Amino acid sequence: MPSGPPIGEREREILTAIVETFIATGDPVGSRTLARSNREGLSPATIRNVMADLADAGYLEQPHTSAGRVPSSEAYRYYVEQLTGKASLSQEDQGIITDSLHGVSDVQEFMERTSHVLSLISHNVGITVAVGGPKNALEHVYFSRLGDQKVLAVLVTRSGLVRDRVLRLDLPQVDLDAAARFINDNFRGWTMEAMRTELARRLEQERSEYDRLMTSVEQLYRQGALTAHESAQVVFVEGASNLVTGEQDRQRLQELLQTLEEKQKIVELLGAYLDAKQEAVRVVIGLDEALPSMRNFVLIGAPARVGDDVMGSLAVIGPTRIDYQHTMTAVSYIARLFDKILNESE
Repeated sequence: MPSGPPIGEREREILTAIVETFIATGDPVGSRTLARSNREGLSPATIRNVMADLADAGYLEQPHTSAGRVPSSEAYRYYVEQLTGKASLSQEDQGIITDSLHGVSDVQEFMERTSHVLSLISHNVGITVAVGGPKNALEHVYFSRLGDQKVLAVLVTRSGLVRDRVLRLDLPQVDLDAAARFINDNFRGWTMEAMRTELARRLEQERSEYDRLMTSVEQLYRQGALTAHESAQVVFVEGASNLVTGEQDRQRLQELLQTLEEKQKIVELLGAYLDAKQEAVRVVIGLDEALPSMRNFVLIGAPARVGDDVMGSLAVIGPTRIDYQHTMTAVSYIARLFDKILNESE
C-alpha cells in the first residue's frame, strides 16, 4: 500500500530523480539540476511547479540554507515501494561475499562474517543476530564431570549453535558417558522440542528397563542439560565508524553509537521490525518507534533461515540517504546464501 498521497506519472519520475540524486550527492536538489537530466526536456519552471506540489503533499522538505529540496521520510517510503526487486548484485560484490563466507560451517561464524561483509558492501552498519530456536536439530551432547556436584553439559545443534551450562549434579563420568551415548544414539537429528517430549515419555515408561542409565538421564534432563537456551541470542555489529563521517548531528550520532553498544537494544530493535514469517527483505524508514535516537535512520533486513527454521536475522542500519536498491539486493542475496550454505554443511 502506498505510504503517502497518490501522485501522477510526471510527479513520480521527478520524485524518483530527486531521491536518487540526493542519495548520490547528499546535496539539496534544485530544479535546474533536474532539468539538465530530465528525459522529457521539462523546463526548470515546470519542474519547480511539480516540486512545489510534491512539497505540499509531504514528499519534499527544504533546508533553511538552501533553495534546493530534500526527500522526506514519505518520499523514501514511496521510492522503496516503486523498486522492482529485480536488481542483481555486481560480480564484484558477489566475489566479496563469496570470499568472506568461504569455509563457513556454522551459524555463529556465518553471522559474524556476515555483519562484516554487510558493512563492507553497504558502507553502513552491518548487524546480525543468531538465535537458538526450538526447532534446532540435535547433533550431539557431551557431559563432563568438573568436580564435586558439578557437571558441564555441552549441546551442539546441526545448525552449528553450541550451548553449554554447568549443572549441580554428582554423577560419575562413566554414567555421564553412558547417558551421552544413549542420547546421541537415539536422538541425533531430532528437533530439541521433539527430543525433550520423547525423553519425558521414556522416563515414565522405560525406567525399569534401563534403571541406572535412565536415572542418570533423568537427573541430567531435570537439571536442564538438554535445554537449548532458546532465548539466547548472539549479536554481531560491524561498521559503526561508517556513520561518523556521514552524520552531521553529533549528539544524535553519539546516541546511536551508544545504542549499538547495547546488544539487548539491537535484539529488541530487530525483533520489533523483522517478522520471522516474512519472506522478503523489509525496509523500515524511521526507527523512532523502537528507539527515539534512531528517528533519521533506516533498517533494511531479513530473517535468516535454514529450511523452515529461523536461525536469526541480518540487517543494515544507515541514514535515510542510503542506497536502497543496492542494500536490499545484498541483504536478500546473503539471506538466500545462508540457507544454501548451512543446508550443505549439515
